[in-house]
Amino acid sequence: MSEQEKMNEEIQEEDIETTAEEAAEAEAAEDNKAENETSEEKAEASEKEETPEEEAEQKEEKKKGFFHKEKKDKKDEKIAELNDRLIRQMAEFDNFRKRTEKEKQQMYGIGAADVIEKLLPVVDNFERGLAAMTEEEKSTSFAQGIELVYKQLMTTLEGLGVTAIEAVGVEFNPDFHNAVMQAPSEEYESGIITQELQRGYLYKDKVVRHSMVMVAE
Repeated sequence: MSEQEKMNEEIQEEDIETTAEEAAEAEAAEDNKAENETSEEKAEASEKEETPEEEAEQKEEKKKGFFHKEKKDKKDEKIAELNDRLIRQMAEFDNFRKRTEKEKQQMYGIGAADVIEKLLPVVDNFERGLAAMTEEEKSTSFAQGIELVYKQLMTTLEGLGVTAIEAVGVEFNPDFHNAVMQAPSEEYESGIITQELQRGYLYKDKVVRHSMVMVAE
């Protein structure tokens, strides 16, 4: 055998040995990988597996959470119920206040109208007395004092909302006038008031006393 052939055989043997070593290393690496994966799977399985104590604790936590939620829901329902009741009571109280205020004003108006109606004959007597005075009597201090008292009384009534009803020269209106006489008139048309026999008065928008009038035929 020549020198060249010996060298080729040595090279082939080295290549075979290298290939065998690499195969052995690859097989060892595969085994290690499989062992690692198995270990990891076992670890994960052990992590997933829970002890009876842990399972009991988790059930207890879930139970507590359920009751806590139920308790919270009941609390919210109670708050909503109380809030609704409060709103209703406030609305009822506001309606009661408005109704009471309205009734109070109505009672005040009725009382005021009653007092004013009782004062009107006094006003009539003042007007009759002043109308019956002569020009000489009107110049006396007594007559002037009477007139001042009359004016003060009328100013007070006006301040309360009392106004006289228009009569002479306006059309007869049964809502404000009380016709006691009817006579022909050359000055006014039929249905027009020709004379006021007793003055009528309004308290705000309410008739306290109708005007007593004579109407043209």
